[in-house]
Amino acid sequence: MTELRVLICGAGCAGPTLAYWLCRAGHRVTVVERSDSLRASGAQIDIRGHGIDVVKRMGLLDTVRSRLVDEKGVRFVNSNGDVKATILVDKSRKSQQSVTSEMEIMRGDLVEILYNATKDDERVNYIFGKTVESFENRGDKVMAHFSDNSHDEFDLLVGADGQGSRIRKMIQLADSNCYRNFGIYGAYWFVPRTETDTNFLHIYNISGGRLIMRRSHNQTESQVYFVFRDESDSEEVAGFARAPVEQQKQFLAEKFRDAGWETSRFLKGLHGARDLYCQEVVQVVTDTWSKGRVVLLGDAAYCPSPFSGLGTTGSFVGAYVLAGEIAKNPENLPLALQNYDRKLRPFVNEIQVLNRFRLRAAFLHSQWLINLRLAAIAFLCLLGVPRLVSNFVRGESDWELPQYHELQGGNEIEDD
Repeated sequence: MTELRVLICGAGCAGPTLAYWLCRAGHRVTVVERSDSLRASGAQIDIRGHGIDVVKRMGLLDTVRSRLVDEKGVRFVNSNGDVKATILVDKSRKSQQSVTSEMEIMRGDLVEILYNATKDDERVNYIFGKTVESFENRGDKVMAHFSDNSHDEFDLLVGADGQGSRIRKMIQLADSNCYRNFGIYGAYWFVPRTETDTNFLHIYNISGGRLIMRRSHNQTESQVYFVFRDESDSEEVAGFARAPVEQQKQFLAEKFRDAGWETSRFLKGLHGARDLYCQEVVQVVTDTWSKGRVVLLGDAAYCPSPFSGLGTTGSFVGAYVLAGEIAKNPENLPLALQNYDRKLRPFVNEIQVLNRFRLRAAFLHSQWLINLRLAAIAFLCLLGVPRLVSNFVRGESDWELPQYHELQGGNEIEDD
């Protein structure tokens, strides 16, 4: 069997997952990460549908379950903090998952699990504090030039470096503008947990297209999310996600000033927050995911946006399919990359479907419309409609996850 040397940029979720499968197929993998150490941080994420199937095949289901966040469901509150409606999480996988899903986990915990599952394999080498500055496609090889002025040759370079991927920009695909924008921006940080915080996701809508969420993942901390819709194209809003941290804090404080509920507490926590993360909500849409011996993976290729709830799942599934196609065609990587695109794209098209009307409805500008919608949700919950509706909506994708017997060491899907 042909042994390939593969370079992966990014040690988040997609990169280590691909490394896991490639080394099982007998290939050697180098993972470079720009951070000086494993970035085992970040907000709460979820794994759904086929993403859970991939975790099972990796033999990591029990490990992941041991680190899950015990989130009971979602509650909608008013400006006084009164709970107006509650929807419990559905863990059956037989119906459509809601805002909170059956497998909620902190990003840092999941990254740590994936790293631990691969770091001791002799075929995998992690290098931190290093980036790919440039590369050259050389027919059947790719030469990578690193930030420490070193260089090396590989059979394949994989960009698993997130929605702002530098590798994608260096490929210079025909899709010069690969971002699908929604005019929605968000920020999250952590605050000390109080007695009022519970294991429910709390959602609070405010006029002006603003939304606040609070969720608790342990006994000491709670997560705070400030999200808003603004399609004004003003320079201040457009540059919000890229502004210096103190400027971001000032912007959020002004944007959500006097918003009600627990806003004053959250803004107080924001003042000293060291883990503030801000971003524009986008999708990454490109016609092709590869060029020569360079290929994109996960959010770098097909970020579905946080509102899909399927970003992590897309990374898991994409890594599995890419590794499977490479394992089937190790001596013909152009064919492997072509098949990766052909087989995975129908699934990506599914997870990138977002109802723009419903998305806009989540960020209403009129307070009376917010009150009306909250009353409607409360009435439907009283009748048990959310549960009834979910029972008639398919939660599984029509796309079938391939089975790659060439991936040695993988486990067959087990029934729960």
